[in-house]
Amino acid sequence: PIEVVTGPEVLTGSTRLKAGTAQKLVLNMISTTSMIKLGKAYQNLMIDVKPTNDKLVERAKRIIMQATDCDYQTAADTLKAADQDVKVAIIMILTGSDKDNAANNLKQNDGFVRKAMKED
Repeated sequence: PIEVVTGPEVLTGSTRLKAGTAQKLVLNMISTTSMIKLGKAYQNLMIDVKPTNDKLVERAKRIIMQATDCDYQTAADTLKAADQDVKVAIIMILTGSDKDNAANNLKQNDGFVRKAMKED
């Protein structure tokens, strides 16, 4: 078991305050670590975004811009060329490879962007 020492609640009998916050923080740490270990993060970005609506498409473009230091139009064009795959788009921009090469390298490296870029 994971035990977190929080001390007494400010309001005796309430479990929503310190204990609830501590529980949420521990769960966030576990899930964040899991995402990193599964290759869903690059640098400090969660990059395994599935852009299924306009809001997520814009988020994907911002992630690509931040990960590659490219401009908005480059991010938009590359995301489209990568068939809306953020990881593939990032690899394409950073390595100068085409979609097929980037996707193959990503697949060969179990979805890890950093490892896939070392293949080029």
